[in-house]
Amino acid sequence: MKNKIVNLSEPKKTGRMSLEQAIASRRSRREFLPKPLSLEQIGQLAWAAQGRGSGGRYRTTPSAGATYPLELFIVTVDGLFHYRPAKHALEQLVDKDLREELCSAAWGQEFIKAAPVTFVFTAEFNRTTGHYGKRGVRYVYMEAGHVAQNVHLQAEAMGLGSVAVGAFEDISVGKVLLLPDDLESIYMVTIGYYRK
Repeated sequence: MKNKIVNLSEPKKTGRMSLEQAIASRRSRREFLPKPLSLEQIGQLAWAAQGRGSGGRYRTTPSAGATYPLELFIVTVDGLFHYRPAKHALEQLVDKDLREELCSAAWGQEFIKAAPVTFVFTAEFNRTTGHYGKRGVRYVYMEAGHVAQNVHLQAEAMGLGSVAVGAFEDISVGKVLLLPDDLESIYMVTIGYYRK
C-alpha cells in the first residue's frame, strides 16, 4: 500500500509579529488546549524547521556543508507524518493517534499527549560524519538546535506555544515512529494553542 501524500500550501514569508517580538515573548509552554492545528499551520511550522529557503537550494536552517542530516516526523491526532522538504508535503505513514505512545516514550510527560502536534527530529549521522568525521556528530546536534529555535520562533509568531523535549527513551521513540536503523531520534518540540 502506498503512503498518502498531503501537499501543503505555500508558506508565508511575512507575518504580524516581528522577529524581535517573537524572540522577546518566546517561553516554554506546556499547558496546551485540545484545539487542533490546521494543515496550513503545520505546514508553516514544518517549513520554518526544514523547508526550502529563498532560491530553493538551501533550507531555512544552517547545516554543516549542506549535508542536511535531519528528518522531521510529525505526530498529530491524525497519525504520523514524514515531512518532505523538496515537495513541501507530508507523507502519512500511520493513520492512528500515536500521541499516547509518544508520551510514554518520553517518560510520561503528559503535555505530549495533550498537545495537538509534536515534531520529532531524527538524524542520519552518516550524512554529516561521512564528510566531517567524528566532529560531524556535534554539527548534527548544533543543527537540531537551529531547527528547534526556528520552530519555537515561528510558533510564537503564530500565537502558538511550544516546548522543547529532550527527555525521552531513544529506542522507544524509534519504535513509535517505525524508524529505520539509520535514523536516531534526537530532539522533539511540542506545539499547540495554550492557556494564557
